[in-house]
Amino acid sequence: LVNRAYIDELWEMALSKTIAALRTHSSYCSDPNLVLDLKNLIVLFADTLQGYGFPVNQLFDMLLEIRDQYSETLLKKWSGVFRNILDSDNYSPIPVANEELYKKIIGQFPFQDPELEKQPFPKKFPFSEFVPKVYNQIKEFIYACLKFSEDLHLSSTEVDDMIRKSTNLLLTRMLSNCLQTVIKKRNTGLTELVQIIINTTHLEKSCKFLEEFITNITNVLPETVHTTKLYGTTTFKDARHAAEEEIYTNLNQKIDQFLQLADYDWMVAEPGSKASDYLVDLIAFLRSTFAVFTHLPFHCLKWDCSCV
Repeated sequence: LVNRAYIDELWEMALSKTIAALRTHSSYCSDPNLVLDLKNLIVLFADTLQGYGFPVNQLFDMLLEIRDQYSETLLKKWSGVFRNILDSDNYSPIPVANEELYKKIIGQFPFQDPELEKQPFPKKFPFSEFVPKVYNQIKEFIYACLKFSEDLHLSSTEVDDMIRKSTNLLLTRMLSNCLQTVIKKRNTGLTELVQIIINTTHLEKSCKFLEEFITNITNVLPETVHTTKLYGTTTFKDARHAAEEEIYTNLNQKIDQFLQLADYDWMVAEPGSKASDYLVDLIAFLRSTFAVFTHLPFHCLKWDCSCV
């Protein structure tokens, strides 16, 4: 007859082989949807066997390992999403022709400006389309993280910690790298750099709403002792500083080009009767540049003008 000891021994052997096979094959999976499907099947299998009295703790421990892999596949997927958003953006303020379009943008991104609300249509939001798109994709990423934690018998604090840590990686690694790549592109002009500064300023302000979004999902208050904070503000500040440095570098290079083309005689005894055409062009260039700067937040405007 088959006794309980024999069944337990058989289960231990089957379990070790099952876990080894799952670890091997799951490591090759680069599609987060497939990883999620695998997790759901493992949970179903584990819960069923647990109902028959078999120990399944090792299966749930393995799911925590697969969770890290799932997070990495999500990060890679969203890196591509962010790249597409930034590459396709026109880096111009969003125009709205009527109340319906205005409310649509407000519904996608938390933004309030009493002065803008009073203005007649058509009018423009200060940020470009990548702001609401990036914001909504961050929320979609958070939802995707939450899906894996379902049915894993984790506490709310554990789920909250997992989501926040993954979101921090999304912001500090993937989104930060995508922003830095756009800023450092050779064909990124002053207008685009100025718009990036404006955009990242608004995204930085939205981080508190992302905190609230996670809190509403997990029901874990941010004041809790072990709650991980979001590092989004650091990501957007770093991108803004990089854009400011790029503006400073580009402006100085442009001014140097004007002065080199002019071939000035800096030791001339008396001034000429009129200004150099190159100098007139330089002043016109600076005027148009400062006109672009007027859209910047005051602290950024002050820094950029002092650099010039």
